[in-house]
Amino acid sequence: MSGLPPDRDAPRKRSAIMRAVKSKNTSAELAVRALLREFAPGYRLHRRDLPGVPDIAYLGRRKAIFVHGCFWHGHDCPRGARIPKSNGAYWGDKIARNRDRDATQEAALSLLGWRRLVVWECELKAPARLSQKLRRFLSIL
Repeated sequence: MSGLPPDRDAPRKRSAIMRAVKSKNTSAELAVRALLREFAPGYRLHRRDLPGVPDIAYLGRRKAIFVHGCFWHGHDCPRGARIPKSNGAYWGDKIARNRDRDATQEAALSLLGWRRLVVWECELKAPARLSQKLRRFLSIL
């Protein structure tokens, strides 16, 4: 035995829970897009022709915005630093793989001449500060 607590949810229930996790048009992404519409419309969504499939892309500016969930991408905030008690080794490895993939995609975008900004889910708690961050990134001051 690995010493880990057993998974509390049956496999079917766990599968249903994981299927419900969205990867596009999340509430965090919609909130960022609402902020951007105020001062920088004209973005494109989910460009599959770019490394990492940015959530938001400004093609002419060659700038990509990724809206990351703190848990899924291992942010250093309280929510992101939390590892589930159930199946913790799996989740630790999964989040490490996500972070490695993010770094690889950032390098690939950079090689194509693109700049990348990550907006963390927890940053939505301070919309004015996030708006300033987005304006700086897009050179709209």
